[in-house]
Amino acid sequence: MKKEIVNIKDMPKSNLPFNHVVKAGNTLYLTSQLSCNLITREILKGSIKDQTRNAMENIKYLLEKANSSMENILDVTIYMRNLNDFHAVNDVYREYFAFGEEPARVVVKAESPLENIDIEIKATALINDVIA
Repeated sequence: MKKEIVNIKDMPKSNLPFNHVVKAGNTLYLTSQLSCNLITREILKGSIKDQTRNAMENIKYLLEKANSSMENILDVTIYMRNLNDFHAVNDVYREYFAFGEEPARVVVKAESPLENIDIEIKATALINDVIA
């Protein structure tokens, strides 16, 4: 199995030492997503629900551009600054998955090195042509 960098059309290459999507075999590995505009790289401030929705929309965008979808997510890791926001995050998170079809998930208390970022979400998914 060979690692392949998935370049997303219209999205500028980051100057930071990471790629947004890496493919290995039939699996896509996404870097953790946060509340930002992927095209302009602008941090989008807001409530924990706003930040969660922005991160989830970034995941959705990257997956669609890489021939996948939210339904193909296998595993999610959520990094949260404040675990008291757990229920608010779940309120938004559950909007993105059919009940009973949610991916495996872990939540970790962690502070982002970026100011005004209270949540980062990392996902692993299969590409579409693998799903029966």
